[in-house]
Amino acid sequence: MTIHNPFSTDHHTRACRASWLLGFVIPALLLAGCKKEAEPETEVTVQAEHPEQGSISEHINSDAILAPNAQAAIEPRISAPVEKFYVQRGAHVKQGELLATLENKDLAAAAQDNKGSFLAAQAAYATATRAQVPEDAQKAELDFAQAKANLDLNQSIVTSRKELFAQGAIPGRDLDTAQAALVQAQAAYDAASKHLESMQRVSREAALQSAKGQLASAEGKYNGAEAQLSYTEIRSPINGVITDRPLYAGETAAAGAPLITVMDTSSLVAKAHIAQSLAQQMKIGDTASVSVPGLDDPADARVALISPALDPGSTTVEVWLRINNKAGTLKVGTPVHVSVTGRTVAKAWKVPSSAILTAQDGSKSVLLIGGDGKAHRKPVTVGIADEHDVQVTGLAPNDMVITGGSYGLDEGTKVKVGPADEDESKPAAGKGGEDN
Repeated sequence: MTIHNPFSTDHHTRACRASWLLGFVIPALLLAGCKKEAEPETEVTVQAEHPEQGSISEHINSDAILAPNAQAAIEPRISAPVEKFYVQRGAHVKQGELLATLENKDLAAAAQDNKGSFLAAQAAYATATRAQVPEDAQKAELDFAQAKANLDLNQSIVTSRKELFAQGAIPGRDLDTAQAALVQAQAAYDAASKHLESMQRVSREAALQSAKGQLASAEGKYNGAEAQLSYTEIRSPINGVITDRPLYAGETAAAGAPLITVMDTSSLVAKAHIAQSLAQQMKIGDTASVSVPGLDDPADARVALISPALDPGSTTVEVWLRINNKAGTLKVGTPVHVSVTGRTVAKAWKVPSSAILTAQDGSKSVLLIGGDGKAHRKPVTVGIADEHDVQVTGLAPNDMVITGGSYGLDEGTKVKVGPADEDESKPAAGKGGEDN
């Protein structure tokens, strides 16, 4: 008879196996029972608002550099030492104001000499036109009249002597003498007539032109000397402020090298390069704003010039914006950011630009909060946009448009309206969706 010991090794092994199975099965059954219970639906916090109706304007943005309204880099026409400066950097000057003088004693002497020659030529011209030429013309007329009278006299003598000779009252030699005298008188008359005609048609005019030419030559030399002398006076061609004066009194100013620079900074020009497609939407007088580093508020500006030709290097259009700078707060050469107001729609339905979702095919849509509290996608058509908002069509005034927290939000996700999370870049619940 075999007696089994309940504490034998086989019995102990089976007991351990049973305990192990029991410990595995019971938690598995409990876990299966938990899975059968309904999981709570995730609710995402978003920001939302209704579409707003109002005015919206398109803005064309670009970078620009501030330039002066007018600028003159004054270069002397002659090389000479600087005698005196009358202005310093930063001085405000008026058009025509004397800024500096160059040494000019030699030029002043030359101008004085030429002035004397000019005065002498004036006197000679007056003598020629008022005395000499009239006297010559009068003498030629008198000589002609005297020759004509002498010819008439000799003609009458010859006529009478012919009658007397025919009557036998005088000898033939007296007739021959009278005829010879007539020939001489005729020759003198012809000479006096030609001289008078020449004087009237040629000599008088030539004499006047000669005198006039000598006067003009003297006057030209005098004006040239005066011009050379005037080049030693450096005057401002514009109203403005002195921005550069590289030399000091006594140093030699070289012809063609800038001596003084004057800028008109009462108004500045922001020169921007705009794409051709955007520049075609602009017109002269359009309003704009200019953001200047260091200034809290942008400066007001207007479009003053739109280049009629493309820049050959960048194929852009240069646009000038004029800015009032009477206060002098803006500085030439400052890099700025400009924003030109383009097309405007007075009564447009608009939503924040963050609400617009763009699909890979380029189509636009927004997410709306439906009556079931879930997010639903709705296609829209967008129009012009400004810095914050976008014009849309396809929405109703009572639509609740999700404007924030929509990153990666799936269709049908349960949402609630609340404040924005600190880290808005963190994806919301659901799979990654389309890019904003």
